[in-house]
Amino acid sequence: MTKKSNALLSGIKAQDPRSIARAISSVENNDQDAASLLSGLDRHLIDTVLILGITGPPGAGKSTITSPIISTLRKQKKRIGVIAIDPSSPISGGAILGDRIRMMDHALDEQVILRSMATRGRLGGLCASAGAAVRIMAASGCEVIIIETVGVGQSEMDIVRLADCTLMVLAPGFGDDIQAMKAGLLEVADFLVVNKSDIAGAESLCMEMEHIFVQKKEESGIQRVLQTVATNNKGIAELLDAVEHYEQFITANGIKEKRRAKAMDVETLDWIFEMLRPKLSKVIVEHATKDDPRVRAQELINRLLPIA
Repeated sequence: MTKKSNALLSGIKAQDPRSIARAISSVENNDQDAASLLSGLDRHLIDTVLILGITGPPGAGKSTITSPIISTLRKQKKRIGVIAIDPSSPISGGAILGDRIRMMDHALDEQVILRSMATRGRLGGLCASAGAAVRIMAASGCEVIIIETVGVGQSEMDIVRLADCTLMVLAPGFGDDIQAMKAGLLEVADFLVVNKSDIAGAESLCMEMEHIFVQKKEESGIQRVLQTVATNNKGIAELLDAVEHYEQFITANGIKEKRRAKAMDVETLDWIFEMLRPKLSKVIVEHATKDDPRVRAQELINRLLPIA
């Protein structure tokens, strides 16, 4: 354990915002202290936190619905972490949108930890360090951690495997986009939230979605299609009540534990790729040939990993 990681762990335990931010940056930058830092986090706090994913197409109101969810949870005296996954800048690789721009109402609340993270070009919508950021926030005492994604539809499967409970936010008027999503992310979301339910088409959308979600409702007995009007806080309390009952259901039936184990396996693979990428890039340059890229790739794999 290094002196730096010890200092950061003490700061995380003390809920110091600067230490939490520095710890997440350390992991994002792959600093040499990152491994000892992550190994020293409080496992009990990590195991008991609820990770709530919020995803859906652009314009459905993900950011709008996130804010009243935070407000409602804060009224329950809960400490909240928020990871806003943003598009990456093509120049710096950093997040284009900022958490405080989208959630100014909570930026000064010391019990709400906000962090914007860049996708860094990953199609899954989450950077490799998002899981580590979740664990750092949990170790600082956050009881609920919300991950809000960029909203690119079916390519956001990562949010499903990282979250304990995933909300798919839709709104009336998306038409063909909703049809296209049915075979993908829509089927693996835990709840479908019809936002902007005060406008025309909301009822018919709910009826259509309830037909798709009927089997999931039967599994737990919990209503899976819910309506909200996030701009006036309508339906938010009912949504969080359903989420709470769902967490109890997946915890009691071992579903939460199995999801977490699978997520850790996938994240481990993500980190392997992340750590090997610069080394592999160097090897490719050093062994340049005019062979087809597919052929070159197989040759290099055979050379580096004979067992493959």
